[in-house]
Amino acid sequence: MRIDEKKEVVTELAAKLSQCNIAITTDYRGLKVAEMTELRRRLRQREIEYRVVKNTMVRFAAEKANKVELIDIVEGPTAIAFGHGDITEPAKALIDYIRSSGSGLKIIGGLLDRRVLTASEIANLASLPPKEVLVSKLLGGMKGPIIGLVNVLNANITGFLNVLNARMKQLEGGNSD
Repeated sequence: MRIDEKKEVVTELAAKLSQCNIAITTDYRGLKVAEMTELRRRLRQREIEYRVVKNTMVRFAAEKANKVELIDIVEGPTAIAFGHGDITEPAKALIDYIRSSGSGLKIIGGLLDRRVLTASEIANLASLPPKEVLVSKLLGGMKGPIIGLVNVLNANITGFLNVLNARMKQLEGGNSD
């Protein structure tokens, strides 16, 4: 590969690192071509890009993208899964593929913003429910105390109105006799 081609690859990788929410590095040793093709197809369905990279180019790209933490999780034959949407999606896709295919794909680690994640943290990330479920649980948890406060405040007003209504009926009853 010529130097200008290498520079172009480094620039492209730096752009991907800057734009992605999460980057997960994997060791793809032992994968057959058919398995790699199937993995890429599954990831592409979830809008995740999976790319085999040279470690030296990743190092240059990480420095260029100001994400030097990625260098710590690049070792051996490396491929990177770039996630752009929900941060759990690439982790779930890779873990699902490893479980269903029984392949030798190994997760090395990940980079979430500027935080390095271990392989076990990636597995934990994959076990999280989708973002929508977490948001609905959070809102449900926040809604409970608010409803309780409204009921408590409403009880005083309702009790006062009941006393006024009873007094009005008492006075009406006294006037009609």
